[in-house]
Amino acid sequence: MASKTMRALVKERAGTGLSLRDVSVPAPGPTDVLVRVRKAGICGTDGHIWAWDRWAQGRLRLPVVVGHEFMGTVEDVGSAVVGVKPGDRVSGEGHISCGACLLCRTGQAYICERVKIAGVDRDGCFADYIALPEQNIWRLDPTVPDDWAAVFDPLGNAVHTVMTAGVSAKSVVITGVGSIGLMAIPVARAAGATKVIAVDLNPHKLALAKRLGADEAFDARMADLEETVRGLTNGDGADVLLEMSGSGAAINSGLRMVRNGGRAALLGLPSDDVSLNLAESIIMKGLTVLGINGRRMFETWYQTQSLVVAGRIDLTPIITHVIPLERYEECFDLLREGAAAKIVMEIA
Repeated sequence: MASKTMRALVKERAGTGLSLRDVSVPAPGPTDVLVRVRKAGICGTDGHIWAWDRWAQGRLRLPVVVGHEFMGTVEDVGSAVVGVKPGDRVSGEGHISCGACLLCRTGQAYICERVKIAGVDRDGCFADYIALPEQNIWRLDPTVPDDWAAVFDPLGNAVHTVMTAGVSAKSVVITGVGSIGLMAIPVARAAGATKVIAVDLNPHKLALAKRLGADEAFDARMADLEETVRGLTNGDGADVLLEMSGSGAAINSGLRMVRNGGRAALLGLPSDDVSLNLAESIIMKGLTVLGINGRRMFETWYQTQSLVVAGRIDLTPIITHVIPLERYEECFDLLREGAAAKIVMEIA
C-alpha cells in the first residue's frame, strides 16, 4: 500500500448528503485487520444518515465515514492477529462489542450494551480501506460471489429473524419487503415455511417477492387485507409475523394477521413511537413477541454462509444495482425513490 490517503464517503456536517473526500488510511492496532474494500452494500441506515433525520441527529458524532456492509481483501494485520493474513477474502461484522459486559460474557455479544457500529459510531466501509478487530472479520467461502458477500450483513439480519422466529412447517406473513424482507423469503423457504405471504406498498418489490418464492404478495393498502390473510391460513391467521418495515401501521396490521398463540419477530426500526392496543394485539392473543437486533455473533454468520454455499438462497434478483463509488449520489437517489431493492457500490 503506497498511499497514506484514501477515498471515503464522509458525513462531515449536519444536513442532507455525504461528501467524497480524501482521508487518512486507518492504522490497524495490534489486534486489528486492515481490509481493502472491494464492494459495499447500501443500507436503510445509510439513507437515514444521508437525510440527517431525527435518529441520525441524535446518534452520530461528526465527522464519520459511513457504511457497514462490505467485502474485500485483507491488506495488513496487526502484530497480534493470528487467524487471517494479507490476501484473504473477507467480510466483516459491523457491530463491535466490548467483550466485557454481562451480555458479551454470556454469549449475547450481538446485543452488547456498549456496542459500537461501523459507519455510525466509528468509521465505516464506504472507503478504500476499513480497519476492524480480528474477531469481527469473517473469512469468505470461495464460492460466494463478491456482490453477495458484500451484503452478508443484511442477509444475516434476515437469517437471524427467520431462525429466531422458528418458521419450520409454519405459515409466515412478512410486512415490509425492502431488501431484508425480500431476503427473508428464500431464507424462510429454506427453513421450512409452508406458506409465505408478503405485504408492502411498492409494486416492484411485491413482484420481486413473488419471484423469490412468496405464495402471495399484497398491497398493504388493500381494504380486506387481514381477512384475506386469514382466509389463506384456514381462518386462523398466520403462525408467524416477520415485521421488517418499522411502520407503525404495518406493525399493527401484522399483529392482527397473526393467529392467537402465534409469534411475531420485529426487526424493522420505527422512526418514532408506535401506538398499539397492547391488550388486544398481544396479551389477549397470547402472542410471543421477539425483538430482533443485528446478527448472533457468530452463529448467524455460519448459518448464512452455509445456506448460500448449499445453494438454498439466490440473491441475484435482490441486488438490482451495482454502481461505482464515484456515482454515490445516484445510489442514494435510487434508495430514496424506492427504485432499487439492494444497491452495491463498487469501491475497487
